[in-house]
Amino acid sequence: QVQLVESGGGLVQTGGSLRLSCAASGRTSSTYGLGWFRQAPGKEREFVAAITWSSSSTTYADSVKGRFSISRDNAKNTVYLQMNSLKPEDTAVYYCAADTVRYGRGIYKNWGQGTQVTVSS
Repeated sequence: QVQLVESGGGLVQTGGSLRLSCAASGRTSSTYGLGWFRQAPGKEREFVAAITWSSSSTTYADSVKGRFSISRDNAKNTVYLQMNSLKPEDTAVYYCAADTVRYGRGIYKNWGQGTQVTVSS
């Protein structure tokens, strides 16, 4: 099993920046990488960005391209999400998740507890 802990959320004004962190522990060797998802009140969870440990291949949702940047530090088993030019519509609980060898690449079943990001208008 892999344990994930998000941090770095908070309240920021429109146009501001935040940097989220997701620290992984446990059987990290069984994971391909980490992804970030978010869920706003009354809305479905949506994909934000993902990165692999091995090749550092990245994927972004269209809504955050050019504003968000995902990166990783393999030595620290940590993935970061740098969020710039934040908008009120970015307000959500942000979760990190791992895709594992057990379930398959791109299938996220290990989740952190989430961190709240609030962007004021």
